[in-house]
Amino acid sequence: MIAADVKEELKQRLETLGRPVALTGIIVGEKDADLVYARMREKHCASVGIEARLIKLPADTEMKELLDTIEQLNENREVQGIVVHYPLPSHLDPKQVAGFVSPRKDIDGLHPENMGRLFSGDEKMPPATPAAAIYILKAMGMELKGKEVCVVNHSPVVGKPLSIMLLNRNATVHVCHVFSEDTARWAREADVLITAAGVPGLITTDMVKEGAVVIDVAMNRKDGKLCGDVAYEEVLEKAGAVTPVPGGVGPVTNAMLLRNVVRAAERA
Repeated sequence: MIAADVKEELKQRLETLGRPVALTGIIVGEKDADLVYARMREKHCASVGIEARLIKLPADTEMKELLDTIEQLNENREVQGIVVHYPLPSHLDPKQVAGFVSPRKDIDGLHPENMGRLFSGDEKMPPATPAAAIYILKAMGMELKGKEVCVVNHSPVVGKPLSIMLLNRNATVHVCHVFSEDTARWAREADVLITAAGVPGLITTDMVKEGAVVIDVAMNRKDGKLCGDVAYEEVLEKAGAVTPVPGGVGPVTNAMLLRNVVRAAERA
């Protein structure tokens, strides 16, 4: 429902804009997971009226060729958004690539300029997954000011930007990760627990505060089925709310990515 509402708003904004909007993805090396994600993105784009394009480069593509491809898209006025599929082959530097995408077309929000803006409280182009978690909490009516929040992840695409977005809303934030000695302690004290560790069943009832809101960002596969980090059924009995996997954060993340494309088009 949340994702559908966002998409409906985006449709209206695109109609008001009154010109074509395109998002281009770049895949280096043909991996099945990347192709599946690209097809899903194309479907989501079509649902609001965004044209999805895809550039596929061979796995042995050199850095100069990749950067030249990005530069062509940076200069192409028909393209409002650029998404590079990570991880890249080991001979390519992901930081250099992320910094080469125009910050105005950086839909993933990974350019150093956009990350810097996030620190200053400017969230015009936030990474989609952290934005989705924040949007879900807002839709639930959760007031984050003064709340204890535990984030179980410290990656540059989820945990780090999410912690900053939470601080921007005056939450008290604890960030845990694989090197944290007592994640359970901080998780138990949290009014809001957000996890993206990639460990099925990591978050159990004894790690959750009574009535807490639990946002499960992880997408794991166990016994052939998609699941998150949370032992969903048991935690649901104790928590105030738990997002399911699949069908929870994922659809809203896709909607936030589309929102970034529309924002980029409106700013162009």
